[in-house]
Amino acid sequence: MNARLTPGRIALVIALLGLVLLFVGLAVWQVERRTWKHALIERVDQRVHAEPVAAPPRARWSLVTRDDDEYRHVRVAGTVLPGRETFVQAVTIFGSGYWLVVPLRQDDGAVVLVNRGFVSSDDRTRLAGRGDRIDVTGLLRVTEPGGRFLRHNDPVRDRWYSRDVQAIATARGLQDVAPYFVDADADPANAADGSEGAVARGVPVGGQTVIAFPDNHLLYAIIWSLLALLVGWASIRVVRGDSTSA
Repeated sequence: MNARLTPGRIALVIALLGLVLLFVGLAVWQVERRTWKHALIERVDQRVHAEPVAAPPRARWSLVTRDDDEYRHVRVAGTVLPGRETFVQAVTIFGSGYWLVVPLRQDDGAVVLVNRGFVSSDDRTRLAGRGDRIDVTGLLRVTEPGGRFLRHNDPVRDRWYSRDVQAIATARGLQDVAPYFVDADADPANAADGSEGAVARGVPVGGQTVIAFPDNHLLYAIIWSLLALLVGWASIRVVRGDSTSA
């Protein structure tokens, strides 16, 4: 062993090699995450474009998960419970406004929250829900508890920033509520003048679900790999520097 390779330098090399192993492990993990993410995107794409199926019934509520069910194309039918709508703040391509969320009581008595779509701030006060019977197709969404970053739901003041199913159900005195909600599809009746025309008429505009999955895993894998190479090169320099100075 080189006389200049002191215990302190040996410890440094061991620490650097430990970092190399850590960075390699993180790079491999990101590659695995990328594979998982691409499989998820493919599954979601298939769900979104599939023919609608019946929303999970009460017997399956406990089995509903984000991985298995979110963005599944479903259909629900029932009667809107009047006077229990909730306006959740939203920002869309049409500007700031609200999601109009209504409770829909199905024939078996179970309640499903339905996001009928975007409405402008000016139309919030005129869109009180009536007890209409409606058939809805849309995308199943998992509850959004709490609110948004730095903006928490405030049921006492009736200020909502996310579609928190349990909190909305409690605030509206609803029971037997599904643990998910449904984002309604775009209404074909709005196709004639487009969604902007529907917003101008004060009609809820469905079909505004934004489906986006960040996919930066390859970039992260490259970064971790480069760090592993850099630290590995540094550890070699430490050893070579000692050996050449003997």
